[in-house]
Amino acid sequence: MAALCLAFAAFPVAPLAAAEVSGITEPVVDSTMAFPATGIVAARHFEEGASVKKGDVLVELDKRLEELDVARRRQAMQLAKTELERLETLSQKNTISVSREEIDKKRAEFEVAKIELELALEMVRRRQLVAPVDGHIATFFKQVGEACDEERAPVVRVVDTSQCLFVADCDASTWRQLKMGQTVKLEFEGQQGVIRLDGKVHYIAPVIEPASGLLRVKILFDNPGLRIRPGVAGRMVLE
Repeated sequence: MAALCLAFAAFPVAPLAAAEVSGITEPVVDSTMAFPATGIVAARHFEEGASVKKGDVLVELDKRLEELDVARRRQAMQLAKTELERLETLSQKNTISVSREEIDKKRAEFEVAKIELELALEMVRRRQLVAPVDGHIATFFKQVGEACDEERAPVVRVVDTSQCLFVADCDASTWRQLKMGQTVKLEFEGQQGVIRLDGKVHYIAPVIEPASGLLRVKILFDNPGLRIRPGVAGRMVLE
């Protein structure tokens, strides 16, 4: 028995090879935006590929009529406010008899005028598309002067690539090793060699795909310097 043990000791067991799972990358935010109204594209304030900040106005429809309505509603609200203040002042000075009913009526007219102004402003806002996040413009689907004939027709696509997702379909031997929040190694082929990054398990599908027996997982990773372009293939390495 001792001789047998020595024989096994003379041949060390090779370490288990690391498991590699291929997958594809996608931006953590990928937003294709559309207008909730129809009209003619009046302005595009950025070029494709440009960096944008959250809240930047990207595209506008013609909105001259809506802006005129805002001016009219603002004037009406100011007039209602002036009338209300005049009656309240007269009531306080007791120079003439002003009933509470008259004041309440003017206050109601002022409140209605404020609501109508806000509705007019909202109609102007609905003719602008603003960036939902910091990111880049990936695609414009409409040119200046082109009609948006249908509501919800794609107009501009904005992506945030500062963080990305590595998406892979894993077999049972792989996904059983994973848990939410776990750190894993990712590798991508770059122009100057392999790029290695750490990512965290962000999503594990609640169901297995019946046809393939695979389970989808997503790994969230930071993309410093935007070195990884979403859409590139990569691999997850499990020791």
